[in-house]
Amino acid sequence: MGAEFPEDPTTKVASDRRGVAVPAVDLVVVLGPSRGKRVAVSGGAATIGTAQANTLVLEDPRISRLHCELRVRPGALTLRDRGSTNGTFVEGLRVRDVDLAAGTIVSVGASAFRVEVGTEPAFVPVSDRASLGELVGGSFEMRRVYSVIERVAGTEATVLLQGETGTGKDMVARTLHQLSRRAGGPFIPIDCGSIPASLFESELFGHVRGSFSGAVSDRRGVFDEADGGTLFLDEIGEIPMELQPKLLRAIETRTVRPVGHNTAHETDIRIIAATNRPLWKAVNDGAFREDLYYRLAVIELGLPPLRARRDDILPLALHFFRQHGRDDAELPPSLAAAVVARDWPGNVRELKNFIERSVALGFADSPPRRPSAPPSPPAAGVAELVPLDLPLKEARQAWTVSFESVYAAHVLRRANGNVTRAAEYAGVSRRFLQRLLARLGISASESADAEE
Repeated sequence: MGAEFPEDPTTKVASDRRGVAVPAVDLVVVLGPSRGKRVAVSGGAATIGTAQANTLVLEDPRISRLHCELRVRPGALTLRDRGSTNGTFVEGLRVRDVDLAAGTIVSVGASAFRVEVGTEPAFVPVSDRASLGELVGGSFEMRRVYSVIERVAGTEATVLLQGETGTGKDMVARTLHQLSRRAGGPFIPIDCGSIPASLFESELFGHVRGSFSGAVSDRRGVFDEADGGTLFLDEIGEIPMELQPKLLRAIETRTVRPVGHNTAHETDIRIIAATNRPLWKAVNDGAFREDLYYRLAVIELGLPPLRARRDDILPLALHFFRQHGRDDAELPPSLAAAVVARDWPGNVRELKNFIERSVALGFADSPPRRPSAPPSPPAAGVAELVPLDLPLKEARQAWTVSFESVYAAHVLRRANGNVTRAAEYAGVSRRFLQRLLARLGISASESADAEE
């Protein structure tokens, strides 16, 4: 489905910056209540849905608020479903992530739009850097990230970072802080996924003595600790639904009211949030407030997985290798061959851990010696389901995804593709199973015909 585009995209745009030539794209609605509507894709990306903040807003009750997105890159137009309820279709096939040709018609709900590519190119700004702050890599994907960081670091705009586990969201947040006017102030990170639900409000806003059982003294929240600096809310998707209105109010007014206190006070902070799961999916499912999402996503920056920037694998490996050895050391050929041969599902974090472990075990200095008593290998098939090189938390997440895929396919086969009967076998609601299948990209009809 891919279209042909020029191979060399780098073009001089102005004397003080460079841009990358990408296809000039318009989205034209050809079916549905919004038929005839046309919008131009700017900045290399467009979102489609019923929410007013989308690039292409469609008035169709069968379309999700954040339905799908189009990414324009040198040589490719990529369409990605954003966890919609009713799906995104190209040529009658439901798609999650697909490269499109010019003129392709995309069906969503009871509507459809055509992707039109112009003859004159558009330009997307990219940085000339091969590294920035703690970030390393000179691929097109990373230079595009650097360009966004360079443009927004000096502003007060709230930034939402989205990307898989291990893609470096915390490093991007620290780099944004270091390049900002707040660099002299505190950088306070908080992992929202590790806080008990009952303590969320106190952790964020603080509390006064006696406000609840166990509150034996006054305590400042992270909003106050970050005063004059940057507050990094990692795993923002784990914020309980009942606390989201209070967080929204705090972000909008830059005021907080500690638990048990009668008045609110101002705080001078910049918010950077991050999540490793599609936050728009949580919005579509009703698990995350749409207004809070858009308040956080004033600047939305997606971080590419390592498999999408393979040109950066060797430079990253050399960077981590030198961190654990001499500054002028070179990557041994055996180690270089090992890192380029792997897929790195745990992304940059997994690569970093692998290099550190390899240096510690002497992999880099000499060929590995056969141990006198080798450890027992994992059971057959386990290594394919669980990336054993990942830390425990990431490995558990990967195992969960693999388990869900295997289990969902099994109950569908058992039910001969009948989703209602499969849901009964699984002990869940039909709606829950439908959403699980959509998230995993499993087709009921395909599973019924699949072999064990």
